[in-house]
Amino acid sequence: MRPGQIIVLATPVFFLLIAIEFAVGRARARRGTGQDTYRLADAVNSVGLGMLSQISAVLTGLLRIGIYTAVYSAVALFPLEAARDFWTTWYGWLLALLFYDFCYYWLHRMGHESAVLWAAHVVHHQSQHYNLSTALRQTSSGALFGWIFYLPMAVAGVPPLVFGVVALIDLLYQFWVHTEQVGKLGWFDRWFCSPSNHRVHHAVNDPYLDRNYGGILIVWDRMFGTFREEGERCVYGTRGELRSWDPLWANAEVYWALAKDSWHAKSWADKLRVWLKPPGWRPADVAARFPKPAFDIARVTRYEPEVSRGVQWFAGLQFLLLVGCAMVFLWFSDVTALPRAAVWLAALTASLWAIGGALQGRLTVTEVLLVEAAALATASSALGIGWLHYIFKPLALAIAIFFAARRAMASGAVTGFDGLLLTGLVASLAGDVLLMGPQTLFVPGLVGFLLAHLAYIALFSIGVGMFPRRGVLAATLLIGAGMYAFLWQGGLPAALRIPVGAYVVVIACMAAQAIGRAAVLRDADPSARWVAVGACFFMLSDSLLATNRFVTPLPLAALWVLGTYYTAQMLIVRNARPRG
Repeated sequence: MRPGQIIVLATPVFFLLIAIEFAVGRARARRGTGQDTYRLADAVNSVGLGMLSQISAVLTGLLRIGIYTAVYSAVALFPLEAARDFWTTWYGWLLALLFYDFCYYWLHRMGHESAVLWAAHVVHHQSQHYNLSTALRQTSSGALFGWIFYLPMAVAGVPPLVFGVVALIDLLYQFWVHTEQVGKLGWFDRWFCSPSNHRVHHAVNDPYLDRNYGGILIVWDRMFGTFREEGERCVYGTRGELRSWDPLWANAEVYWALAKDSWHAKSWADKLRVWLKPPGWRPADVAARFPKPAFDIARVTRYEPEVSRGVQWFAGLQFLLLVGCAMVFLWFSDVTALPRAAVWLAALTASLWAIGGALQGRLTVTEVLLVEAAALATASSALGIGWLHYIFKPLALAIAIFFAARRAMASGAVTGFDGLLLTGLVASLAGDVLLMGPQTLFVPGLVGFLLAHLAYIALFSIGVGMFPRRGVLAATLLIGAGMYAFLWQGGLPAALRIPVGAYVVVIACMAAQAIGRAAVLRDADPSARWVAVGACFFMLSDSLLATNRFVTPLPLAALWVLGTYYTAQMLIVRNARPRG
């Protein structure tokens, strides 16, 4: 049985235990003998990050297992056949598990003592709750450097299969220790990682910080001076609070902070030290210019943005559908080509991002459905699932039209601005439908999008005039001319040269109008910059489409073309209407 299938089979057990823990916590809270440790948004965020971690591992697994296997084959200290015979005995398996747990201790410890490793590991610590869903909260970037700590096992001749199995055992063991519903366990706590010991590890209290790293055995912490027994009540999370349900930001927040500090540091040595020093270390000049408040545990508050019960139900149901899709993918992941896995990862990431946005109150239910429809339209095209693509490609723009119309009516006054936006979206929908047809409908589809861009030009001119930044217009036209020349040399059919040329001029003008508008409204309407970004994505999408169609096939063309296209439309429809 393949690792992905083991995770799938374990998932119902995980969810059953989560349900039991939730019920126990709720019952104890009602009796006043404990507390309910679950919040829907937090659990969705944690499990969602675990799903992303598992799917991204399909892509990064080659890094970890591939390098391990290469080292094992090339530099193992013992003859491979003899090593295999030893490590596959019962005592060899047990020793391999101990060996792995020892290596894991040092990886885990360095994950708290080196900023670049903490940037990956921080994901697991971001939850301000401590429950079994927290156990599933895993990073998607751990494979970047984590493999280094297991190379001693490869050098010792531990076969890759044995390594993979003991790694899975070590990981699965750690699930049950993420709970507040199990107290201290006496002698067990002295030898093994237990709920009590691991609660300390997740706490931000001063006495508990950076303690109890053991995966299965807590003996390593006792040996190397990092053990701390649970005493005062634990406060969970990180000292640099995430305060977001965005899975992308959860994975990127520390990398981004380190990159900014490294950029601002004056010394080249400090630019490097930022990444290698312990988390929280900052060059003196950076700390002086960009001070951060000192951590005060008394001021820690839980991040719980208020959303309606209906939105919570919607997000929960959508999330369960995503879990089902992820399980199907993982079941077949070991026989799935990497490009197809990348498409699944992109679609899942977009959908989880949207659900997180709804639970934060940043996105409406309609916007979540728009993101999901766009993700499915893109994925189905990239994966060649024609019937699904024919459903979701027009549906995505239909949802965008509904969103814009509903917002206009809710404002109490449907303006010419709304009319132009809806015209652009309807023309785009017509273009989408026509371009899904036979080759003979390419020009009519092009005309549909040309009309959409004309509507957008008129839309973006309201209040700022036509092309308020002529230099920008010259630049976008120059870029368009370069793209047109590239297509001409690449084999643009003679019959399409005039319509494509006209389209290039119009979309370049649309981008120039959007960018000029953003420059004029920089202070009055900051959202105008996102419209400009959307216009640039439109140009990029059409450039990729034309390159793939007329010059040379691009790998995963549908993913890049439709991904940038839907990003453009969503940025425009969400941000084009003036604030207030």
